[in-house]
Amino acid sequence: MIELAEPRDVDGATFARLMASFDPFETNPELAVAVSGGRDSLSLALLAHEWAAGRGGRVLALIVDHGLRPAAAAEALTTAGVLQRSGIESLVLRWTGDKPPAGLQEAARAARYRLLREACRERGILHLLVAHHSDDQAETIAMRAARASGPDGLAGMAALVEWPEVRLLRPLLPVPRARLTATLRSRGIAWIEDPSNGDPRFERARLRRAGTVAVILPDADHVRSGRELQAARTGVALLQAREDGSIAIDRAAIERLPVDLRRRLASRVVQALGGGDHPPRRERLERALVRLSGTPERGKSGRGQDFTLSGCQFALRQATGSRQLEWIVRPENGRKGRQPLIPAAFFACYPAAATHLDRSPT
Repeated sequence: MIELAEPRDVDGATFARLMASFDPFETNPELAVAVSGGRDSLSLALLAHEWAAGRGGRVLALIVDHGLRPAAAAEALTTAGVLQRSGIESLVLRWTGDKPPAGLQEAARAARYRLLREACRERGILHLLVAHHSDDQAETIAMRAARASGPDGLAGMAALVEWPEVRLLRPLLPVPRARLTATLRSRGIAWIEDPSNGDPRFERARLRRAGTVAVILPDADHVRSGRELQAARTGVALLQAREDGSIAIDRAAIERLPVDLRRRLASRVVQALGGGDHPPRRERLERALVRLSGTPERGKSGRGQDFTLSGCQFALRQATGSRQLEWIVRPENGRKGRQPLIPAAFFACYPAAATHLDRSPT
């Protein structure tokens, strides 16, 4: 009789390797972890707490009470108690107000991320960790495949999402749920099962019940990650942060970039400065790319080329002390999106672009 080996737990060294892909972090890093009380997020909170403590930092667990079930408030307090016994500070965030009769799961997700982002912004926390793992990734790809998503969609959830005020990190994407279960069991910690995970009204729950598992496409994810990294590094090389919070881009330099790279760079700049949750619509972005590379009208300083895109103003101007033209990108109507990073979308790639980092000797 063959005995199957029990799944291994996730230890500190393994988690450190997972977190290394998100370097650099500031000195004494502060992390927020979204915690539901389930096995996945509890495991992540414990691992992140140990990782941060080893670097002189700390973790704040953010528990969202959606108020959708009578037991939710008590479960949030129970989860806070479990975290406290492990030395982890927590904060309960409540979704108040009327709930929509239709599209409840989507509305709850939007409310959850809004509360999480607000909490991070108010406390100056730059890194928000969520506990999506490889099983979640497989389900996501299966759902997107059913909708005939393109290559980026079939690459699944991104491990890193850069919002204007905080980075969303998914360090557990390569880890199967069984290993997270083993992590809690090895520590003797109980978790809460969310009944919505088995509710057939929801697509993800139906997939689990049917046993449908997608084949994860590592090549697609690798290609997307490579393109995003290239865009970040290009942004660090080409973008110049100005004292007024705007960004200057050398027009000739951006014109020399391949079209796909120019598209990704423009999209990231707009999302970072404009403060949007999503990149600009494809058709509007394509029109903007044409204008970015267009030939200025003879005899004009560039003002005739100005345009707006997704909350940002693009102004073509002559660089100070030079005959070269540059695009000045700033939030439309002076909005700054309250982001602490300049430029937000690129700081994780290159420490010199991170204005918040403490570079004093450790």
